Amino acid sequence: MRNYRVLIDCKDEKGLVFKISKIFYENGLNIEKNDEFVDRENGKFFMRSEVKGKVDKENLYILLKGELPEDANINIVEPKRKKIVLMATKESHVLGDILIRHFDGELEADILAVISNYDILRPLVEKFGIDYFHVPHEELKRSEHEEKILSLLEMFEKVDYIVLAKYMRILTPEFVQKYENKIINIHHSFLPAFVGANPYKQAYDRGVKIIGATAHFVNNNLDEGPIIAQDVIHVDHTYTWQDMRNAGRDVEKVVLAKALKLALEDRIFVYANKTVIF
Repeated sequence: MRNYRVLIDCKDEKGLVFKISKIFYENGLNIEKNDEFVDRENGKFFMRSEVKGKVDKENLYILLKGELPEDANINIVEPKRKKIVLMATKESHVLGDILIRHFDGELEADILAVISNYDILRPLVEKFGIDYFHVPHEELKRSEHEEKILSLLEMFEKVDYIVLAKYMRILTPEFVQKYENKIINIHHSFLPAFVGANPYKQAYDRGVKIIGATAHFVNNNLDEGPIIAQDVIHVDHTYTWQDMRNAGRDVEKVVLAKALKLALEDRIFVYANKTVIF
């Protein structure tokens, strides 16, 4: 028996759920979980099904393609551990959280390596038996630095996702294009209201009442890629800016872990610079 995650998006039309379900049924596939959504404003249909049966992946794709609208995007995934690379700079909280979750078996992923522009986090990473690559950026043009990183990434047969665990350098359009919708970033939700150095001190000075974080796919507009997950917590006048920073770091860890889990479980459709998530 084979397990598949079937992700379909196309122009909406009458009878799509029936057609897809009929193909599953007639080919001996049992639907174990199913979700669908229609963006009525734009006439767009989305469906994610978890099915189990004996039909092979290629035949299932042909059968679906023959019944669905011409513009249909069909992605049939056999659940397995994804290959990911983490990128970091100096902050350890998000990176450490992912390493612990991986160690505890919470992630459907193998961490191939950690790449950083500083050598500070090497002792942390090597405690988990994961390769650490230090790629200094000093005295290098941004393109030259990225070429070195890309060379490292090309060492691996396949990289499903790159996770920016507080990697504090802006990626060039050329880098992003090579891994479109495959780079996940985390940032505090104060942007763009509080930009630059120490946003938590700025937030404290303004007396904010909520602290949040946003995980998103990276595109060529800084911090404006399709949003995957967000969360907030409440704070009050008793918090120092250091308390706010610590609380914010906790939110960042949880939000990034949630976003990564959604990606690893093939639950995300990227559409019109936003996401549909099941």
